[in-house]
Amino acid sequence: MKHRFAIGALATSLLLAFAPAHAGQPANPAPAGKVSATVSAQESKKLLALADEYYDANARFQPVGATENGDARFDDQLGKAIFPAERAKQYARYRDYTRRLAAIDRNKLTHRDLINYDVLAFELKTLLSYEPFPTHLLPISQMDSMPVTLANYASGEASQPLTTVKQYRAYLSRLQQLPGWIDQAIANMREGVRTGVTQPKAIMVSALPQFQKLVSTVPEQSIFYTPVGKLPASFSAADKAALTRDYRAAVAKLQPALARLATYIEQDYIPACRTSTGLGDVPNGRAWYAASIADTTTTDLTPETIHATGLKEVARIQGEFAKLGPQLGYTGAPAGLPVWVSQQPRFFPFKTEDEVQAVYRQLNGVLDEKLPAMFTLLPKAKLDLRLEPELSRDTASDHYTSPASDGSRPGVFWSVVTDPAKYGSTGMTTLFLHEGKPGHHFHIALMQELGLPNFRKFGGNTAFTEGWALYAETLGREMKLFDDPAQYFGHLNDELLRATRLVVDTGMHAKGWTREQSIQYMKDTLGYDAVAKSETERYMAWPGQALAYKIGALKIQELRQRAQAALGDKFSLPAFHEQVLGDGTLPLSLLEAKIDRWIAARKG
Repeated sequence: MKHRFAIGALATSLLLAFAPAHAGQPANPAPAGKVSATVSAQESKKLLALADEYYDANARFQPVGATENGDARFDDQLGKAIFPAERAKQYARYRDYTRRLAAIDRNKLTHRDLINYDVLAFELKTLLSYEPFPTHLLPISQMDSMPVTLANYASGEASQPLTTVKQYRAYLSRLQQLPGWIDQAIANMREGVRTGVTQPKAIMVSALPQFQKLVSTVPEQSIFYTPVGKLPASFSAADKAALTRDYRAAVAKLQPALARLATYIEQDYIPACRTSTGLGDVPNGRAWYAASIADTTTTDLTPETIHATGLKEVARIQGEFAKLGPQLGYTGAPAGLPVWVSQQPRFFPFKTEDEVQAVYRQLNGVLDEKLPAMFTLLPKAKLDLRLEPELSRDTASDHYTSPASDGSRPGVFWSVVTDPAKYGSTGMTTLFLHEGKPGHHFHIALMQELGLPNFRKFGGNTAFTEGWALYAETLGREMKLFDDPAQYFGHLNDELLRATRLVVDTGMHAKGWTREQSIQYMKDTLGYDAVAKSETERYMAWPGQALAYKIGALKIQELRQRAQAALGDKFSLPAFHEQVLGDGTLPLSLLEAKIDRWIAARKG
């Protein structure tokens, strides 16, 4: 899942979490009878009104993020998050919300409201933790930029739909605002060059072709003109004529700005970019990276601890490879196992798309039988299995999309089969456990059904979301789905990438590793180099973001082990899963406090 409402390109969480204002303090309602229902309702009303105001302010500040999360109210706005004056106003709003939240008496709140209170406190404190760092001076990278995001919307197949005249007008409005955004981005990058806050040169070299491809000589050849070629037949002749005219005019004004951006990046910015790799090399960079870690992992873990955890996990998984290789017929070094598997025809058995889908349908049926023994809290929404449309297969990967909150659309697991003969079978089980059920579907579909306020319904954090999905993969062993060595290899192979991320990200941003060191470590550790460069450069552009996956999964596993050890025969796996999922997405520190209270209550 992508991350929204960030202050800038490096603040990559949608709704950010951190050490709570009331860390270690039990989030329990006041004793029964001590607080009247009227007083509780008044405090609840104030809290929910503040939460809605906070969410709407974030959505206006980063309206494209709101679009990505399914909130279409601001689809005609681009936002001014990179404009210094608007950025300052937003931080002032966060301080005001923090003050107003503190004025609400949390001892007079219900259990559900207490959780909303503490999550909102987490998010506000982390958002404010970024104020010392000039994230707006890094407005673009190869991973993230407004022009490329809007270009991806032009097909109407992405997060911003293009099926009605109103939607066409909303996207047009964004195109009309983009030249102003581009000029501010250039001004910000110039200031970054002056103050020593630039992107690493290597990732901007990788990014440059993206921006050059957006430049065209005539509007009709621009990707931003694509919607005109797809005007629905149901539109009136007058609407078609007006939209064609207005899109042509908007794109004609946009093209010089896109050309300015591409030229500036190539001729001015790249030559001035830093040759170093990690965020620690920019002014105040170590503190900046520490804030990013606290944000993305929702913990107080240090880079040193995370790095050591990554090395330990890599060694554990490679130890499993050593035992698994002979079961598959491989006798070489553990690091060579992934490449060897990729060369074995028996692990690529498919001839048609339907054969791929048949495996997933069979697995879905098996899980329908096995999961009720592990879960009593299940989403009402169904999970559909569909093939990715041909239009987007070349750029998509297997993924999950959430159901509609009104029940009109199910959750969907999309399998991307560009060539059945190249679709490997070994990773299918672990992939479906992650993207389908009990991974993203059991978590995200349930979020739509919990009656949460918008800031939580449309928000969240990667550490919990991806941590839960990675934890869900591990349940395959208990369900005996990994008794097939090939499927267990697929699970371990995916785990190894996530463990490697812990080593590489902290290596570059806290320990002085170069880009080349990172690429080489990934090649040596993963046994293949297909993703070493792109993954390394991803971590350079988004410091700390890739840490969230494994850190989240390890925390959930740790909490389960703690509960099992403390409760013994009183431990119930379905009850544990209900505790993890039942209150929606939480920062890991709040989740840990919740599980500890649950353990204490069950021990009696």
